[in-house]
Amino acid sequence: MPPTHHLYDTPDLFALSEIHGPVLRPGDDGYADEITGFNLAALHTPDVVIGATDAADVATAMRWASATGTPVAVQATGHGANFPVDRGLLINTARMTDVRIDPTRRTATIAAGARGRHVLHAAAPHGLAALTGTCSGPGVIGYTIGGGLPLLGRTYGFATDHVRSFQVVTPDGTLHETDAAQDPELFWALRGGKGNVGIVTELVCDLLPLSRLLGGGIYCTGDHAEALLTAWADWTQTVPPEMCSAFALLRLPPIPQIPEPLRGGFWARVAIAWTGDPQDGERLLAPLRAAAPVAVDTVEEMDYAALDRIHMAPQDPLPARESSLFLRDLSPDAIRTLLDQVGPEAPDCPLFLVEIRHMGGALSRPALVEDAICARDATYFLEAVGVLEAAPAAEAVERATRTLHAAMTPFGTGRTFVNTHGTPGDEEDRARPWTPEVYARLRHAKSTYDPSNLLRFGHTVPPAA
Repeated sequence: MPPTHHLYDTPDLFALSEIHGPVLRPGDDGYADEITGFNLAALHTPDVVIGATDAADVATAMRWASATGTPVAVQATGHGANFPVDRGLLINTARMTDVRIDPTRRTATIAAGARGRHVLHAAAPHGLAALTGTCSGPGVIGYTIGGGLPLLGRTYGFATDHVRSFQVVTPDGTLHETDAAQDPELFWALRGGKGNVGIVTELVCDLLPLSRLLGGGIYCTGDHAEALLTAWADWTQTVPPEMCSAFALLRLPPIPQIPEPLRGGFWARVAIAWTGDPQDGERLLAPLRAAAPVAVDTVEEMDYAALDRIHMAPQDPLPARESSLFLRDLSPDAIRTLLDQVGPEAPDCPLFLVEIRHMGGALSRPALVEDAICARDATYFLEAVGVLEAAPAAEAVERATRTLHAAMTPFGTGRTFVNTHGTPGDEEDRARPWTPEVYARLRHAKSTYDPSNLLRFGHTVPPAA
């Protein structure tokens, strides 16, 4: 039932009375809850927010926005909310969490607001799994249309490699079904091009016959960071694609959500996920365990659905700033440069997490169906995250991310990852996730499907001239 408050007495919002979910303006009960996402760093202040319940609600909202020239943003969980929505219309898809599993075809049909954990729990009874990231909390749609860098990426590739089709509402309010054969340019732009051409209301993706893995973390105190990082960099050049891993420096706050003995400490960690025989995986880990004194070792056989235990990403909302960079290599000079910026000799570093993911393997394979991902030439992926608790801390985090990025750029491919790029700046900065050729093609697709640039919030690109 639509809400029965003053909104529908407002002439310019009358068309939205067809929407089944709430339609709210600033000051209305529920407005604050409706606009707040996981990343609290971006304070949204839209003129109108709707809580969509299905694709029809999204299409109605988009038709209204198109008719009134109102800019539009979309949010499911708000993990990527690094850009404030100022004015305009915000479409919240968090109510659209339906997941349908077809165990015969090994596919999942996933609605716009479903989180990774929704898919994990729906697929697990069938012995199947989706290519979720290192945390099950983010929304599947936003993660996937940005490319989707999975926990098991080296083994199976990017999440978008496994998408069969999308249901998407373009800014004119039209609902499209698109795949590699039907409207292939729209399908291309949604696979790595983020939310530039429409709002995805559903996708169909392949599932994997996977239920168990070997996963967890090997932790050393931060003063052993150089020994563990050097050993890990050498080790990554020898391991098979079934071994997925990441090195991280963690400056953990002294809060109850973090278990002892990790709480309040500075740690160097290698997180691993191995899909082969567990005994083979344990043997492969021997050089890492011998590289430095191991303080905590959480590696164990586990259900794939329990993957949150591997990287131990925060589960509660927080204000965060992130940045990323793809690396060509991790040479001794690169290691020294990184540690000079964020290692044990930088005790005032304000970054909560600095992580390097091992790329390669299936992540380096050309896509079977052309997409907009420009990361297949990377060997490693560097991500930094800082928590913005107060103004001085926020300024320190901003400086630290900029300085780290500048220092590591000589070792990079020149590209960032759109999902973890952080707050986008000018057009040159917004273009960095893509090669010049892909960026130009994405702008052309934008001019085809969103010539008025209604979808202008977040990491979007301008239409071609």
